[in-house]
Amino acid sequence: MLGQYLNALREQGPLIHCITNTVTMNDCANALLAVGGSPIMADDPDEVAEIAALAGGVVLNIGTLRRQNLNAFYGAGREAVRRGIPVVLDPVGAGASRLRTETARGLWKELPLAAIRCNLSELRALLGEGGGARGVDAAPEDLAASASLRERAAQIGALARRAQTMVAVTGEVDFVSDGVRTFAIRGGHPLMARVTGTGCMLTAVTGAFLAASPQQPLEAAAAAVCAMGLCGARAHRRLLEKTGREGTGSYRVLLMDELACLTGGELDGGEDIEIFERAD
Repeated sequence: MLGQYLNALREQGPLIHCITNTVTMNDCANALLAVGGSPIMADDPDEVAEIAALAGGVVLNIGTLRRQNLNAFYGAGREAVRRGIPVVLDPVGAGASRLRTETARGLWKELPLAAIRCNLSELRALLGEGGGARGVDAAPEDLAASASLRERAAQIGALARRAQTMVAVTGEVDFVSDGVRTFAIRGGHPLMARVTGTGCMLTAVTGAFLAASPQQPLEAAAAAVCAMGLCGARAHRRLLEKTGREGTGSYRVLLMDELACLTGGELDGGEDIEIFERAD
């Protein structure tokens, strides 16, 4: 079902303009190349509007936030919106500091976003429902999985309606919702959380999937999340086969390899998703 969106991405090779954090910039660029996109990481305020105008998608990531980034975020975002280019926001660490929370909220309120890619704590902080993020990680109470899958899907759907945009919320189970339909996606591996940048990579990859299939954004974003999770699980299996140990450095390389080698057919065969419709 979702493999067609990976195929479309590989056929089109869209240019993705990423203003992302300096910790994960290289991995984001390589992840985009691996799935078939073309990255450009321009962040000087004097050129971001021109670069955004050339792109198929724009990704804004506030991971290593500095005040001088703000003009770049808004310059690229406004130009993308003006041209109908999808913009994806990763509000890294929203809720951890006033600067992060205010920056994320400002971008969300001003820019008609195609998607927000985050964890549950970041999304709740963005929407003013508490600020319990632990740095860039979700708060312990937001990680709890005591509610049923349907109840959690309903929660994410309600948050998407409040955000008035599509959300991709990652955790033990990942959710992608436009407020009407919610995809619950199982996959990945806990080792992904021990490699910095896997969330940022997913945000960049989501931007590429949306750029290639703008008419079906929910399915395209779900395909991105499913692809990342599937590759995370496959990379772990290969790691144990090759080394018998859980080395995070080797895992990082194998994850990139899996992203590069994944086919549309393999994505179709590896899906583990449930789709929930809004009940009310």
